[in-house]
Amino acid sequence: MRRLVRSGEWGRPHTGVYSVRSLTAPSGPDAHLRSAAMAAQLALGPDAFAGGETAALLWGMQGLPRWDGRTVHMVIPALGAQRHHHRITLHSWQVSPGEVTTTTGIRLTDPGRTLRDTLLRVDRETAVCLMDSALHRGLILEEDTEELELANRGRKGCVNVRRWWPLADGRAESPLETRVRLICVDGGAPPTDLQHRFRDGRGRTIGIADFWWEEYQLIGEADGHGPHGLPQALLRDRERQNALQRWHPGVRIVRFTWQDLNRPQYILAAITRAGG
Repeated sequence: MRRLVRSGEWGRPHTGVYSVRSLTAPSGPDAHLRSAAMAAQLALGPDAFAGGETAALLWGMQGLPRWDGRTVHMVIPALGAQRHHHRITLHSWQVSPGEVTTTTGIRLTDPGRTLRDTLLRVDRETAVCLMDSALHRGLILEEDTEELELANRGRKGCVNVRRWWPLADGRAESPLETRVRLICVDGGAPPTDLQHRFRDGRGRTIGIADFWWEEYQLIGEADGHGPHGLPQALLRDRERQNALQRWHPGVRIVRFTWQDLNRPQYILAAITRAGG
């Protein structure tokens, strides 16, 4: 075993826990996180499970910063009896057995419990991104939100979270859309509709807008990193814009990027100028 560790064939993330590097090579964007969570679970024992931010990332909830590649959040009973573990943040939350499940071999809190734990630890923008993402992905339903909010009563930070729930909207498809929407809401220019569908003369869908301001006849698009920058996506965006101008000639379009979040007044001014 020492020879395998020295040669690099095996890793040793925690005392008594080994990983076979050839079997734990990344197979997806969260492969390293899954491996780290599994290693932490083995190090802590069968009563431990992932929670908080780590569970949120494992469920695919969007809005948190990119994982730092080191620390995982784990929940374990009798925290006071546990010694410190390198690269593991331990929590002693009282979690009922019904709130713990297993996915891809990893024990973790279910989506609802994961969300309500994580919301107490983040700022408003991140919290609403997580809410939107959980709703959009079907991890929770709208009718679940009141129960989740009530279950958090009495916990530190719950008053803030209670004010944030009404801002959640499962139609948002990305954290960028959520953050642009919050700027518009705060600035007194909330969109009339999200994922607004436009049709041609035959009733066929020719485009779906991220944001729609009816009074301004204005479309808003959130252009994030990735798909929008690919050649095929650029071609589709151009074709869609040409179709919109043909069938809805009075409609105008404004576009926002991640960089624009640093200047909210620019976003608001772009909307009001376009509608002026």
